[in-house]
Amino acid sequence: MGTRERIIDAAEQAIHEFGIAGATTRRIAVQAACSEALIYKHFAGKEELFLAVLLERLPALAPALAELRQSVGKGDVAANLTAFALTALRFYARTVAIGGGVLGDPPLIAGFRAMLAETGAGPHLPILALAEILRTEQRGGRLDPAIDAGAAASMLMGACFHRANLACFVSLPDDDESWAGTVVATLVRR
Repeated sequence: MGTRERIIDAAEQAIHEFGIAGATTRRIAVQAACSEALIYKHFAGKEELFLAVLLERLPALAPALAELRQSVGKGDVAANLTAFALTALRFYARTVAIGGGVLGDPPLIAGFRAMLAETGAGPHLPILALAEILRTEQRGGRLDPAIDAGAAASMLMGACFHRANLACFVSLPDDDESWAGTVVATLVRR
């Protein structure tokens, strides 16, 4: 394993153990068995390092969106969307520690916003991609054309995000799979 990978692994571990605020470059360097200067040789700042943790170590939505795109016109639309919703829920559950910490740190969120703008990335992109998939299913006659695809995508992703956050505070009454199926069935009702 290379130095960059060790640093990312150490950052992920530090975030899960100490939160964003406690994931200092000093702690990360000790865990990665390197100097703080070496961290900055590989990453411009903590924002870039934390984004690398998000993009490279946590479950990603891009493969799930690609799989959903491949299922357009095939199989059961509700089942396909439910499988995607479960992946989105898992993604948000794993990223809640980073997201919450970033939101609570004004300089860090400013750095993240600037970096996302520079790279053209951001949390809105999966919603846009999902909306386009829903529109394609509408054009194929598999979803009600009266559904606002953009709103439905926002609601589905928002519901997944909300449930992941709620689960940090309380035990939820129903299992994730039945919850996802119910949410999808509500959104795609014909």
